[in-house]
Amino acid sequence: MLVAAGVCPHPPLIVPELAGAAASELDDLRAACAEVIRSLVECDPDLLVVVGPAERSADYPGDAAGTMRPWGADVRAGRGEPVLPLSLTVGRWLLDRYAPDPDALPALRLEAVAADAAPAGCAALGEEIARSAGRVAILAMGDGSARLTEKSPGYLHPGAVPYNDMIGRAIAAGEAGLLAGLDPAEADELWVGGRVAFQVLAAAAAEAAGRCASGSLYDDAPYGVGYFVARWTFEPTPS
Repeated sequence: MLVAAGVCPHPPLIVPELAGAAASELDDLRAACAEVIRSLVECDPDLLVVVGPAERSADYPGDAAGTMRPWGADVRAGRGEPVLPLSLTVGRWLLDRYAPDPDALPALRLEAVAADAAPAGCAALGEEIARSAGRVAILAMGDGSARLTEKSPGYLHPGAVPYNDMIGRAIAAGEAGLLAGLDPAEADELWVGGRVAFQVLAAAAAEAAGRCASGSLYDDAPYGVGYFVARWTFEPTPS
């Protein structure tokens, strides 16, 4: 059963070694992610699942490794030969850096989801994750739109800002239904990097027993890409 969840983005520049002199520009983002990581670990889950988009779907053991070498520096997370995609590498790096005791993490599972996966497949994975242990926490790694400004990676799209704002509001309010209903074609046109991770989270949240208490810790687009950080907890419904 899902008891807690967090949303974080996965820009390579969140790793200070890659940002160089500009590292301080994302200090607020890192601080928000650190708060999410601590809250997920401190909710005492039996299983913590990190979910993120990738070129193709794959599952990895909790100690699998990733490297930031393709983005400029061989900063590693996890153990062994690097195999993780960017989203899971950043997620594992956040855990290594910000968990209260990185050597005493709960059982971990790392799930890469193909960026073009259908909503039904995302829903099936989310439901399975939610049912996979007595107390489950999810860290959903996903970016918003990358077409918010003329300097964005995908250049400016007139529909990007309102769409990105809608996603941000849904994440902040714990509105799983809005995230579950994201249209893959529209999200792809607007370069929404986290659509599949958000939909896995939405399906898992639908399996939770209790009311979702949510809160946004960060919602900004410092480099023309929407970054959201939020945490969800599920409180038992009074009988």
